[in-house]
Amino acid sequence: MPADHLSTTFAALADPTRRAILARLALGEASVAELAQPFSISPPAVTKHLKVLQKAGLITQGRQAQWRPCKLEAAPLHEAADFIEQYRQFWEQRFDRLDSYLQQLQAQEKNNGRKNK
Repeated sequence: MPADHLSTTFAALADPTRRAILARLALGEASVAELAQPFSISPPAVTKHLKVLQKAGLITQGRQAQWRPCKLEAAPLHEAADFIEQYRQFWEQRFDRLDSYLQQLQAQEKNNGRKNK
C-alpha cells in the first residue's frame, strides 16, 4: 500500500541529516559533493538521503554537463505546514482558555486575601 504524500514528507523530515540538506538547499542549488561536505558519512549514504528526499518530492536533481545540481521543492513542505497549522491553532486556543482560567483563580485569590484581612 503506497504511503500518502504527507506521510512520505514527514518520514523524510524525520532524519536530521535530511533536514540539514534541506536547510542548505534553502540557500540555493548545490551539487551532491557540496551537500555531502559537512557530513562525516560516505557518498553512498548521502545519495541514499537524497533519494529519500526526491521520493518525497522535497528536492529535484537536474543535470548540467557533469554537474548534477539539487534544488529544494517547497510544495510538500507547504502541505506539511498546513497540517501542523491546524494543531497550532488548537493548542493556542487551549492555552488561551488556560490563561483565562488562571487569571480567574488569581482574581479569586486576591479577593479572598482582602476578605481575610
